[in-house]
Amino acid sequence: MYIVPEKAIADLVTREASFDAVEKVFAAMAAGDAYNFPVVREAIGHEDALYGFKGGFDCAGLTLGLKAGGYWPNNLEKRGLINHQSTVFLFDPDTGKVKAMVGGNLLTALRTAAASSVSIKHLARQDAKVIGMIGAGHQATFQLRAALEQRSFEKVIGWNLHPEMLPNLQEVADEAGVPFEAVELDGMREADVIISITSSFDAILKAGQVSPGAHIACMGTDTKGKQEVDPQLLVKADVFTDEVAQSVSIGEAQHAVAQGLIEESDVAQIGAVINGNNPGRTSDDQITLFDGTGVGLQDLAVAASVVEVAVEKGIAIEVDF
Repeated sequence: MYIVPEKAIADLVTREASFDAVEKVFAAMAAGDAYNFPVVREAIGHEDALYGFKGGFDCAGLTLGLKAGGYWPNNLEKRGLINHQSTVFLFDPDTGKVKAMVGGNLLTALRTAAASSVSIKHLARQDAKVIGMIGAGHQATFQLRAALEQRSFEKVIGWNLHPEMLPNLQEVADEAGVPFEAVELDGMREADVIISITSSFDAILKAGQVSPGAHIACMGTDTKGKQEVDPQLLVKADVFTDEVAQSVSIGEAQHAVAQGLIEESDVAQIGAVINGNNPGRTSDDQITLFDGTGVGLQDLAVAASVVEVAVEKGIAIEVDF
C-alpha cells in the first residue's frame, strides 16, 4: 500500500484539482454512477469530540474507501493543532485490499471549499459583486480563497461570533486585492453570495437578513442538531445539496423538514444542475441555497488524485502491508 503523509499534501493538490474532482463527483452521484455509504458520526464523550466515518464507491472511477476523523474543539487552544482531524483510506474495489492511507486534513479543507465554489459556479448570479462570510475560523479562509475565483467580486463582508478572528478573512481579501468590511448580521443583506462555515447548533442567519437574488452556501452543518440558518430561509429559497439523504438527516435541511416547512422532495442534487437535468437558478430574484453536508466521495476523489500524483513524483511511501 501507499502512504501519503499530511505534510506532503500541500505540494500534491491544488484548489483547481480539488474543484474538478468534486464537480465530477457531484455529477456522477446525480447520474447514479457513484454513491455514498451511510454516515457514522458520534460524540465520543471525550474532549467534546465528534468522530465518524464517511465512505462510498465511485463505480465509474473505481474509487472505494472511507474517511475517518472528526472535530476536536480543544485542539487549537490546548495543543496547537487544527480542530478538524481526518485520514482517508482507499481500497482496491476488485480485491478489497487496502491501496493507500492519505492525510486528510488539508484534503478536507480543500474539498469543502471546492464544494461551495461548485455551488457558486452553478447557482450564483453571474453579476454577483459582494460576498459575505459567516465564520472566520481555519476553514473559512479556504472557503473564501476558493469562492473569490468564481466571480468578479468587488467586496468581502464578514461576521464572526468572536470578532477578533475577522482578520483571518481580511488577510485573504487583501491577498486578492478586494476590500473587506466587518458587519453585523443585518449587513449580510448587501451580499450576493453568502458562505456560512461555523460549528453552530443555533440558527445564526435569519431569513430577513438575506436579499432577493442571493446565493447561500451552508457548509458547517454536518451533524444532527447543528444549525446555521433560520429554517424559514429554506422555505424562501430553492434548496440544493450534495446528498439529499444527508441534507434532510444531518444537514441544514434537517430542521426545516422536521418542522414540516419543506419536504425531502423539495431538496435537489446539485449534480443534476451540473448535468443539465435541473435548471438551477432561473431568475435574478431567486434565492438559492446549497446545503453542503460533505460526502465521503468528495474525500475519496481528491485523495485518489493525490495518490496518483504522489506515486508519479516518487513521494508516496510504499509499504508491504
